[in-house]
Amino acid sequence: MNIQIVLFDGFGELVALAPFEVLKRSIEAGAGFQVELVASEPKSEVVTSYGIQVAVNDHLRIGNRPDVLIVPGGGWNHKADQGARKEAERGELPRLIRELHAAGTVVAGVCTGGMLLAEAGILKQKQAAMHYLAKDELKRYDADVLDYRIVDHGDVITARGVTSGVDLALWIIERFAGASIAAAVEHRMEYERRGVVWRA
Repeated sequence: MNIQIVLFDGFGELVALAPFEVLKRSIEAGAGFQVELVASEPKSEVVTSYGIQVAVNDHLRIGNRPDVLIVPGGGWNHKADQGARKEAERGELPRLIRELHAAGTVVAGVCTGGMLLAEAGILKQKQAAMHYLAKDELKRYDADVLDYRIVDHGDVITARGVTSGVDLALWIIERFAGASIAAAVEHRMEYERRGVVWRA
């Protein structure tokens, strides 16, 4: 299974790199995953919300469609010059998300990355989780915002706040590789899962 985490300038460090590490550790525990960071457009470097430069070897595209795509947030609530809100305004990343979802990719949004899923039109009339500062905005996209840590519709998953990316990654491991591998990763990282996973 190919899992990609898409990075754009201004993405939040924790919302993207925490699930990356958790998913990488699942491979060590026996999960049949390939996990990679990809840029939202053809480029070799992406800059995080706090200015860390991250090198990437590939970019998001239909021709290299992942089985699971994780979309981080960052910059939305700050109305930053770079980040998820700017990506929503530009429109290219939401268009790619919509096309990948239509082609069969399971799409997961972490924190305000879910707003990019909403801009892509795939949260309309669906239940979703969202950071508390963006809940009212998400409702304007005709989404039903729930106060669960993770909301799983099968082909669309949303995770609530910044740290929920760890729980999202553990849930993806449990769902696609089994509860025993998820538990092994959780134990190895000395982490205790938080909140509830709501499933459609």
